[in-house]
Amino acid sequence: MLMRDAIPHALSRESVLLSESPVPAVSPKTFQHSFDIYLKDSNAFMNTYFSRYFEWQGVCRERWFHECIHNDLLGSDGMFVTKRAHQEYVHETFPFQRVDCFLNTVQVRHCSAYLLFRFCVDGREVSRGYQQILYSGRDRKIRRFPDGIVERVKEYELPVSALTNA
Repeated sequence: MLMRDAIPHALSRESVLLSESPVPAVSPKTFQHSFDIYLKDSNAFMNTYFSRYFEWQGVCRERWFHECIHNDLLGSDGMFVTKRAHQEYVHETFPFQRVDCFLNTVQVRHCSAYLLFRFCVDGREVSRGYQQILYSGRDRKIRRFPDGIVERVKEYELPVSALTNA
């Protein structure tokens, strides 16, 4: 099964890995970043706009990379390119709630990785998603991550077997 097919399946199934705790226990590290929902983030029915979750994926990814991986991505002569992104909604959220985003990685390679995102309010999962990212030079050609990056990204990696075994 291709990873792009395995991840949505793993995110949606009821498993010990992804459903019992906001922080998966099989990864050495999980990054957490919080967002507050405001009126501007909601529609006339006070539901959070779905597009905010994609925005929050990007913000969480940037914060994680800056704080935990490399504090000057732009100085490394390259950039992340999002090859694919996916988001599933589990429960509605509303203004003045705090959303905690948990980030892990899977299938980390020399030029790419998958980032898994779990969004929770008061410990209850409200949304989940992923991004496949590639590393590109300023010339827009796919390149290897700079030295040392892969090892730090792997510190947040969940084993592929945990995602593909039912």
